[in-house]
Amino acid sequence: MDTLLLITTLSIVFQTQVPLVHSYGHDSTCRSYCGNITLDYPFSLQSGCGHPGFQDLLFCINDVLMFHIISGSYRVLDIDYAYQSLTLHDPHLSTCDSIVLGGLGNGFVVEQSRASYLNPTSDNVFMLIGCSVSSPLFRGFPGKHLPCRNVSGMGCEEYYECPAWNTIGFRRVGSAYGSGLPECCAVPFEVMKDVNLSKLDCQGYSSAYSLAPLRASGPGQWEYGIRVKYSVQGNGDFCQVCEATGGSCGNARFLAWLAP
Repeated sequence: MDTLLLITTLSIVFQTQVPLVHSYGHDSTCRSYCGNITLDYPFSLQSGCGHPGFQDLLFCINDVLMFHIISGSYRVLDIDYAYQSLTLHDPHLSTCDSIVLGGLGNGFVVEQSRASYLNPTSDNVFMLIGCSVSSPLFRGFPGKHLPCRNVSGMGCEEYYECPAWNTIGFRRVGSAYGSGLPECCAVPFEVMKDVNLSKLDCQGYSSAYSLAPLRASGPGQWEYGIRVKYSVQGNGDFCQVCEATGGSCGNARFLAWLAP
């Protein structure tokens, strides 16, 4: 005779950092979808599922998956579970066809509690546009602009070739890394840690990432967006194996029905 086992927090109390694992022999009840994107561990839209470090990070609004951190909200274009990365879109992100000024862009600033496991990938370049002479980017490096550099073969020298520059009237001053104040300064995230347009005193930004080993032929072929690398603290591998075999991984209060 099947036995119905009801587990509640009235009888057993678990720390939220300890993953709860249960197997049903069919598709995981913690797996969910938003539009055409599948959400698996460590992410979840349901209370008690996923990893506690990723709670209140993703939201599904009218079949559009949104990623929210202190710098703002971004649309999630893709989650790559094999590479452990998310691809994000900021509507005020400049591209090769359009440059957005006015300091409207989100940039990228993550909570300190998540900074150790949620950051843009090392091959993601941030190109800061229209920064003032008093910007922290140039403070201490007069005439040299040492923070500006190419990242994975992408940088401002190439970005200047985009047609969007012709529409906003920016006057190019020599080399992107030469004398004079550049209209664009390309930096990897690890140099700045926070890409905050207000604090950096910049008018806009672009972000592109490399899909190694492929190399785009020019800025018109770059992948524009923010590619964020995540890592799972604790028993992430154990939970991935559990879900691959039809189980569920959660982190807090749950109800489980088990049959012998």
